[in-house]
Amino acid sequence: MKMAFTTLGCPAWDLDTVIEKGSAFGYEGVDFRGIQGEIDVTTLAEFTTSIVETKRKLGDAGLSVCGISSSLKICDDTLARANLEEAKRTIPVAAELDVPNIRVFGVGNADEKSKEELADIGQGMMGQILALDGADQFKWVFETHDHWIKSTDCKLLLDRVTVPIFGALWDVGHTSRVGEEDPADTLAALGDRVYYTHVKDAVYDPDQENAMKDGWKYVPPGTGQLPLEKALNLLKERGYEGYVMFEHEKRWHPTLPEPEDIMPMFVNWFKGLNL
Repeated sequence: MKMAFTTLGCPAWDLDTVIEKGSAFGYEGVDFRGIQGEIDVTTLAEFTTSIVETKRKLGDAGLSVCGISSSLKICDDTLARANLEEAKRTIPVAAELDVPNIRVFGVGNADEKSKEELADIGQGMMGQILALDGADQFKWVFETHDHWIKSTDCKLLLDRVTVPIFGALWDVGHTSRVGEEDPADTLAALGDRVYYTHVKDAVYDPDQENAMKDGWKYVPPGTGQLPLEKALNLLKERGYEGYVMFEHEKRWHPTLPEPEDIMPMFVNWFKGLNL
């Protein structure tokens, strides 16, 4: 397994700092979800007109781009045009940077449609996306997020979009903390379609300062109550060799520790697991 981080965790850093610090801390990959004030990196010069220079900098630092985290919402039938436009922007960027994974969301209107109906919409949307020129050179992974946290719901999408390049991004925190699933049960449903993994740790204590609405508070990896080590060992048993991305969400939670402090902690914790 390979270590990666997300630019969600360092929203104040420019691209050069992302590359310099990520490499210095010992990460092997970076997942781009925004740079400073812009969440969609495919609109930035560093990923369009100057992308060759960006690729050179990454290569010189020994850092791969393990993913581009898009904002595509494939189960929302009102966003078909926006989804296709963003996919068309993302494909050439991902191709130039040799990106293995493109993240999408499920989402959809769960108040008006059943999960089966939403999964049908997702099937149709992914069919259009995968028909785009160049789309077949990546893994398209939908995150266990929003309405799609329960693994049995995720399986509805996997059973409809059966092409091997479509799979799941397993956010262990979501399935265990929100979905209240044991990692073994999650993997039993997702099977061998887990292509990418996000981890972050948390403790349940609603009285703590800065606890989230559900009473959980993010803490350094390995110091919380989430079954991260169990999940990663189960993946190891299945032969998973992909990226494990530390999803430090400082962009969304500004009171979280600074990236200079927390990012090396993940590296030390992960290396100690001997995966």
